[in-house]
Amino acid sequence: MKKIFSIIALCCLLSVAAAAQSVKFNFSGTWTLDAAKSQLGERSRVETMTLTVVQGDKDIKVDTVTTRQLAPAVAVGDGTRRGGGMGRGFGGGESSVTYSLAGKETIVEVDGPNGKMPVKYKATMIGGKLDLSSSRSFTGPMGEIAITTKDTWTLSGDGKILTVVREQSTPRGTNSSTLVFVKK
Repeated sequence: MKKIFSIIALCCLLSVAAAAQSVKFNFSGTWTLDAAKSQLGERSRVETMTLTVVQGDKDIKVDTVTTRQLAPAVAVGDGTRRGGGMGRGFGGGESSVTYSLAGKETIVEVDGPNGKMPVKYKATMIGGKLDLSSSRSFTGPMGEIAITTKDTWTLSGDGKILTVVREQSTPRGTNSSTLVFVKK
């Protein structure tokens, strides 16, 4: 009797585990940044950000529209002011990326400061988390420059809040931020 009960309990446990593995989190929707709840890196200067996400069985497409605040002007010793530039156009604008959910790396060529450069994108979904990464490198006036971004996406229990923990590494150092988005 104990043996039968143990076998039935094991089967139930395995079926619950299989059902939990088959649950797919869907990040689809239009998401608006809640800047007040976000912890933005000191260099980000994000003013607004909207994500439009379409998730299928094999891939996830993320369209991003970002505006940034203008950099503050800085007084120089001779009385001139520098800065105020690199606002809306630098790091802002629109982008669209499609990631494979099959664990494959996708390489896309984009226009860079010195012509075309490859950008590597990868997505991995484990449990309720979606890990997205991108990396690019190019040769600039100061030599080889590498930029990597790693995002971890999680949804709230009701699916109305998307939290993105982002770590971006550049030659200027690593910048970490937590972006909180509300579903429209």
